[in-house]
Amino acid sequence: MVYSRNMDRIEVNPEICGGKPVIRGTRIMVRNILGMVAGGYTVDRYPDGLPDLARDDVNAALEYAAKVVDEEQVILR
Repeated sequence: MVYSRNMDRIEVNPEICGGKPVIRGTRIMVRNILGMVAGGYTVDRYPDGLPDLARDDVNAALEYAAKVVDEEQVILR
């Protein structure tokens, strides 16, 4: 999988949100963006709820999640 430069928009810092991945320069966590996508938000609808969030930030969060899932071992139950 090829990742874009958008990945630079993601920051993991133990001093910010307990080390959870966030959009750089904000406290908007990747998991919140993923939750909004799961809840039916589209990229075009994000500015209504989070005006500091750009389309590239949403794409970076989705890419980050894809990368993490790709690297993790999945356990079937």
